[in-house]
Amino acid sequence: MNSWDCTRCEKKHIFHNLNQIKTMFVVKVGGSEGINYETFLSDLVQHENYVMVHGGSNELNVVAEKLGKPPVFVTSVSGYSSRYTDRETMDIFNMIYAGKMNKMLVEKLQKLGVNAIGLSGIDGRLLEGEKKQSLKVIKDGKKMVLRGDLSGIIKNVNTDLLDLLLANRYVPVLTPPAISFHSEAINVDGDRCAGQIAASMNAETLLILSNVPGLLRDVDDESSLIKSIKADEIDDHIEAYAKGRMKKKLLGVKEALEGGVKTVMLGDARSKSPISSSFNGQGTLIQ
Repeated sequence: MNSWDCTRCEKKHIFHNLNQIKTMFVVKVGGSEGINYETFLSDLVQHENYVMVHGGSNELNVVAEKLGKPPVFVTSVSGYSSRYTDRETMDIFNMIYAGKMNKMLVEKLQKLGVNAIGLSGIDGRLLEGEKKQSLKVIKDGKKMVLRGDLSGIIKNVNTDLLDLLLANRYVPVLTPPAISFHSEAINVDGDRCAGQIAASMNAETLLILSNVPGLLRDVDDESSLIKSIKADEIDDHIEAYAKGRMKKKLLGVKEALEGGVKTVMLGDARSKSPISSSFNGQGTLIQ
């Protein structure tokens, strides 16, 4: 098992060009409204040597509302939004992420001839982390401390398990939640999760696909796409342009690059060929 912040393998790859990638890549597809998973998967299976990570936020919101447990989102004192996850919410979270969404994607990949295997971070202690003792949030302009939240931060990725699956030609389809050091399910951010998996697996490239074209200068104008960002400019772009969920995405990008990933693409999961389009430079390139 590799620690997220451990000394990394010195294996080097020659990175020629994004549309001719040969080394392993990690792709994270979001769970927001508007994503066509059929199109995404049809494009994905044209590639090889990858690990897939997925979300399920929109479906979770819909089902939670139907079950009389509407989602609650909080904003940290540092300005990042997250889902408040008590025990009942975690049960619904597992139902949607590890259940409905994960098995739907695995089923569709199997129909496309890919021997996919779906796992949550709990399984085999695939994603292990530290549960937060409390959340410091801003509500109505005031600082508050919330307790009872089952969220945390990934510290270890079980690369032995992933290596075993890949060596036997399985395609891992992974999702939160993770498991704490005290064996509790914990909600972890999917984009940061993908970045940590990519770094731990020595992946050259990370693709983060969602229902926007990439990072936008104006969130209301999709033509305001920022084509490229240097790694040392990420914090400035978080401050200047990132809104809502995009803040966490860029934080995940920063952590992936710091962990050794060479290239990250923020791409549009709604396009006809989202993987190929990203490899061909459509979206926001970050190096």
